[in-house]
Amino acid sequence: MDSIEKILEVLENEYKDMGCALNFNSPFELLVATMLSAQTTDVTVNKATEKLFKMYNKPEEFSVLKPEILEEYIKICGFYKTKARNIISASQKIVSEYNGEVPDSLQELVKLPGVGRKTANVVISNAFGKDAIAVDTHVFRVSNRIGLSKAKNVDETEKQLMENIDKKYWSKAHHWLIWHGRKICTARKPKCNICPIAIYCNYFKDNNL
Repeated sequence: MDSIEKILEVLENEYKDMGCALNFNSPFELLVATMLSAQTTDVTVNKATEKLFKMYNKPEEFSVLKPEILEEYIKICGFYKTKARNIISASQKIVSEYNGEVPDSLQELVKLPGVGRKTANVVISNAFGKDAIAVDTHVFRVSNRIGLSKAKNVDETEKQLMENIDKKYWSKAHHWLIWHGRKICTARKPKCNICPIAIYCNYFKDNNL
C-alpha cells in the first residue's frame, strides 16, 4: 500500500460519515447554495438558504426575480450583488436552454453564468452521484500540503488528484479533505500534533514538526 492509499484509508476512517455541509433538496438548490458558498462559510449559506428556499426553490421562480429581492435573502453571503446577478442569469439559462432542469454534466454546467469547475463538480458529485473532485480552498491547501498533489492552482490540483486517486474515491476524498482542512489542517496554525496522517505528510516532514 503506497502513501496515498494509506492517507485515504486514514481519512476515510476519520471522516467516513461526513458529507456535503450545504443543505439542499434538489440539484437546483445545491447549485444555488454552491454558488453562494464562494468565500463564504457553509454555515452562513445554510442560514441564507433556509429562508430563501422557503420562498423560491425552482429555476422558473429565480429566473424572474428582481436582483434586489434576491439580494435581501443572500446579503449575509459575501459578494451578494454579483452572486444574485449570476444566480438569476444561470436560472434563466436553465429555463431557456435546459427545460428547467439542471444539467448533469460538467461540460454543460460550466456554461452557466457564475459556474466554474468547482461548483460544477460539487453539483454532479452530490446531486447526481457522479465521480468528481471539487477543489475548494480546503482541498487545495490540504492536498498540496500532505503531498496528494504538487500544484500552484486549483485546476492543476484537480488534474493531479484525478491522476493520483482512484476514481471510485474521488467524491468521497473531496469530502474527507474538506473536513480535514476544517478540523485539523487549518490555514493558520494547523494542528499537526493531533493529525492522524502527519507521518505521511510532506508539510509535517519539511517543517520538522
